Amino acid sequence: MNNRVSANFQGPDYVYGKRKEMKEPRIRAIIGLGNPGPAYARTRHNFGFLVVDELARLHGGSWRIKGEAEIAEIMIENQPVILIKPQTFMNASGRVLPLLTKQGIKSEEILVVHDELELPFGRFAIKQGGSARGHNGLKSIIGTIGDQFHRLRCGIGRPENREDVPDYVLASFAESWDVVQKSIAAAADMIGSFVSTNK
Repeated sequence: MNNRVSANFQGPDYVYGKRKEMKEPRIRAIIGLGNPGPAYARTRHNFGFLVVDELARLHGGSWRIKGEAEIAEIMIENQPVILIKPQTFMNASGRVLPLLTKQGIKSEEILVVHDELELPFGRFAIKQGGSARGHNGLKSIIGTIGDQFHRLRCGIGRPENREDVPDYVLASFAESWDVVQKSIAAAADMIGSFVSTNK
């Protein structure tokens, strides 16, 4: 299965692309990918952390440490959802999955939020399944639970030279923080719509 939803971020707004009718299990957990620590807090690679932080803020969630993750419990459209920020560093993100599988949460009930080099900044796409496309956080998760989880791909653009990618993703955004915050808010809004649709 490889269902997709696309969106264009335009200032504070975005518009959905064409969407197929999807009968999916409801989303029970949302994992934001990133690296722990203040040195990485506002880097491109931490887009996933920034989006789940915004979801926690919007829905009154409080972060607490559990195992190798920070977790928060929220309600979206009367649905309980667990938010997770792995504290393992990106390449070992899959180590947090036992927190969910022990609760009977299946891969297709998980949404992973991550930075995406193949989309320009401000563009988003939701898909289910597929390869990691070189993203080490996704690779770690796929190695743990397979590839049938949902992903929100958050565009960060790509540097001109392939060899610059490691430094690029770990660098701060080129855009102003106000613009970044609007993009984060748009991503959180898109998640709310997606979760409420897949009840």
